[in-house]
Amino acid sequence: MRGRTVVVTGGTRGVGAGIAQAFAQAGARVLACARRPPEQPLDGVEFAPLDLRDPPAVRAFFAALPRLDALVNNAGGTPYRRLTDADAERHARVVELNLVTPLTASLAAYDHLRRARGSVVMIGSVSGGRPSPGSAAYGAAKAGLANLAASMAVEWAPEVRVNTLVVGMVRTELSHLHYGGPDGLAAVSRTVPLGRLATPSDVGAAAVFLASDAAAYISGASLLVHGGGERPAFLDAGTVNKEDRKEDGREDGKEDRRQGGLG
Repeated sequence: MRGRTVVVTGGTRGVGAGIAQAFAQAGARVLACARRPPEQPLDGVEFAPLDLRDPPAVRAFFAALPRLDALVNNAGGTPYRRLTDADAERHARVVELNLVTPLTASLAAYDHLRRARGSVVMIGSVSGGRPSPGSAAYGAAKAGLANLAASMAVEWAPEVRVNTLVVGMVRTELSHLHYGGPDGLAAVSRTVPLGRLATPSDVGAAAVFLASDAAAYISGASLLVHGGGERPAFLDAGTVNKEDRKEDGREDGKEDRRQGGLG
């Protein structure tokens, strides 16, 4: 990534900071956009104040850049909020932050990216592909973001590549708010096949790959960064144990899965 310029929205903390630092370590000039600066300066990362929900300011910011090779749409998030706990306007703001602002930034960056034959990396979420009680508006926005990226990849080809990172649970400085203290984090980590939550640098490495020449023929893709996903609940809910499966010849895929009601 040496000699290239990368913008990371929401790149001042958590996953965004990990992404920004990964690009800086790969040799890029990195600008992290957010409303507030990072609490501690990030090595090799420049801070650019920007409210992504202000379209004129977003357009002015990108127009002032001398060049741009990659845009990482990371800014987003949501509090835990059940649908009936807030009015539609508050849920709409979650959709705006997680879906509309990536569209706004991508359109503002398009001319730069087309000239550079660059790329867009959307930071999606596993919440966009499964029910998300307590964060339904967020999940809906992330589902829309993946579809938006796939459509962009077709419309903007061959000059601009567009891909999505579908991110699972990540351990950040705010993880305790979602999962509790050390015991909660350990318990949640055990639900992940790889045995741990992702780190921001894990997500950063994947973002650098998608923006680099190593991914020159990858566009319109959704790359899962979730440690293997989640163990299906029915595996632990059923009452047939492993020994019973062996005796009945139903272990290691020997049985006809359709007879057990599986697709």
